[in-house]
Amino acid sequence: MFAIPLGDGAELGPLEPWQAEELLAHMERGREHIGRYVGLPDLVTDLDSARAWLQNYADKAAADTGRLYGIRLDGRLVGGVLFRVFDAAQGTCEAGCWLEPAATGRGLVTRAVRVIIDWAVEERGMHRVEWLVASENKASISVAERLGMVRDGVLREDSLYRGVRQDTEVWSVLAPEWRAARTADRPGAG
Repeated sequence: MFAIPLGDGAELGPLEPWQAEELLAHMERGREHIGRYVGLPDLVTDLDSARAWLQNYADKAAADTGRLYGIRLDGRLVGGVLFRVFDAAQGTCEAGCWLEPAATGRGLVTRAVRVIIDWAVEERGMHRVEWLVASENKASISVAERLGMVRDGVLREDSLYRGVRQDTEVWSVLAPEWRAARTADRPGAG
């Protein structure tokens, strides 16, 4: 299995069905925190549901319609990033993330999402990467901003989450913007 170093003892690698026990243990540690804005804890409640969710993403990867990666800190699964939607024909995808509380505030999600966006844009030719986030989720909005995404707008009360209507902000970055920002970030650029 490959792993991409993210720095500070963290790495990014695939999450696969055989890792269901690890995912479930991670979800138990972070269930309340993760579930504030992300429905994953409601889907991963036992070993069978963890395996089924991971298999769903393995099937998406095989069909080229999604991807899933785990973030590990000192070898322990602490979160993940994914392409919930991946439409190669249209050149659009939607990235997302989650993280357990012990791993927050370290820039892990920003670094991990930067890796997968680089891959999507440079290797797969994606033109538009979207980031959908509940308006109340300030940490996730900060990630979008750090990644240089632009706020396209707000879908007012579009999502019913745990019985409460919430607004969803749509953020995005286009391939030319991503490349320009990445070039500007390189030493000696500009």
